[in-house]
Amino acid sequence: MEPGEPGTEIRAKAQGCGVMELLIGCGNQRKKQVTIPDIPKQWTELVTLDIDESCNPTYCHDLTNLPLPFDDNMFDEIHAYEVLEHTGAQGDWKFFFNQFYEFWRILKPGGYLIGTSPMWDSMWAWGDPGHTRIISSGSLVFLSQKEYTAQVGKNAMTDYRAYWEGDFDLVGKEESEETFGFVLQAVK
Repeated sequence: MEPGEPGTEIRAKAQGCGVMELLIGCGNQRKKQVTIPDIPKQWTELVTLDIDESCNPTYCHDLTNLPLPFDDNMFDEIHAYEVLEHTGAQGDWKFFFNQFYEFWRILKPGGYLIGTSPMWDSMWAWGDPGHTRIISSGSLVFLSQKEYTAQVGKNAMTDYRAYWEGDFDLVGKEESEETFGFVLQAVK
């Protein structure tokens, strides 16, 4: 099965059960499309967010308008299916870090950001006129403090630590011809 298809499971190091979930860019879809071991396969306490009020989200909010309307350490899981490539712009590193900082801020320690987006080289990556950036395992490396320690000064990795104070571990990923699926865990 491809990430994004119902019932998809991305293998990740999961510890404990999430009880409060946020589905961003929900549209009219309310199915949990990606699961990881040791968390419920169905929603337990779902909160939805979308820019389109006709989708009847819990919160009508534009993901490019930061900060997000949630308290710190509120969610065990954030799910973002085919939405992050519609926000920000390729090369806008400040928005990239500001947006992911918001996800990190509203996740509980050890919480998960679970998402899918088009593979960087699929026809959908730039074919959809609403796509403004690529999310890939290469871009997610810049969210890990551990990766900065391991790589800066040893290769061409840019050091954004003076700006980026959050921390995520990439604990699961799946790449297919069309889709990139990922699981980030908040390190706090």
